[in-house]
Amino acid sequence: MKKIAVFLADGFEEGESLFVIDILKRAGFHCDSVSIEKEMVRGSHDIIVKTDKIISDEIKEYDMIVLPGGLPGATNLRDDERVIELVKYFDKVPEKFVAAICAAPMVLEKAGIVKGRTITSYPGEKYTALFKEANYVEDIVAIDDHLITSRGPATTLPFAYALVDALGGNSNALKEGMLYNMVRNSDF
Repeated sequence: MKKIAVFLADGFEEGESLFVIDILKRAGFHCDSVSIEKEMVRGSHDIIVKTDKIISDEIKEYDMIVLPGGLPGATNLRDDERVIELVKYFDKVPEKFVAAICAAPMVLEKAGIVKGRTITSYPGEKYTALFKEANYVEDIVAIDDHLITSRGPATTLPFAYALVDALGGNSNALKEGMLYNMVRNSDF
């Protein structure tokens, strides 16, 4: 069974984290929330979450790491050397995946893995200025081999479904069961 670690730091974006965890678990994967500091982590909207694990070298055994956005959550991830080292490690192993959404691609930039890669992030000069050496696109989800990025809270579902597919799961069944196709095709 594939194992995924979703990193949480104080100030994480709750939707980008918890919905991703939910969808990955619905797809039948083992998914842990992993704190970089303490068991209880406060989100950017003051929702407190009890994490499954605290960051350790055990994460190297996982198949994917996911970096949610939110501020200062993404900044806290970026400033943690253990996170940077894990991103570098996962990027070097072809069968492992690195995923980041919203502001969290800033972590990828600090890890030095964006040069020549196709990525996206939260819009705006504050973020896009970080990616001058990357092929920055404004797609909802950008996939560059085993690097997957997305834009922000409203793109969480397509992002999570892309993660399911990358890990060998079937997002179509989830989309149907979660009524995603109904919403995606509506005019509301």
